[in-house]
Amino acid sequence: MHDDGKRRVMFQFRVHPDRLEEYGRRHGEVWPEMLRALRDAGWENYSIFTSPDGQVVGYFESDDPDAARARMGLTEVNARWQAEMAEFFDGDGPDETMTELTQVFHLESQLAAADAAENQD
Repeated sequence: MHDDGKRRVMFQFRVHPDRLEEYGRRHGEVWPEMLRALRDAGWENYSIFTSPDGQVVGYFESDDPDAARARMGLTEVNARWQAEMAEFFDGDGPDETMTELTQVFHLESQLAAADAAENQD
């Protein structure tokens, strides 16, 4: 959790490795309507990373990540985007198969705690 109340969320899923170049190209051309829907649903600082084996890792911040995901799931533009991107996945897409990762370290949080403890001495 950030000091500002935002929660950091990292998740992973897979795409066909032979489709990574096209997957990346399409994410360089995300529809403005989709970008605005993500922002309006509460997705902030959203990034996607890929590896050559098809592993995809996403990251975003939100006051309420579950509500942000649910709000996106209700949008018409998200349904269109998911249909457009379905060819990159075996079976279900990332909305159904994403695995949220557990954060075990955050530099700024630990530095702030260490600094606070040192200032109390």
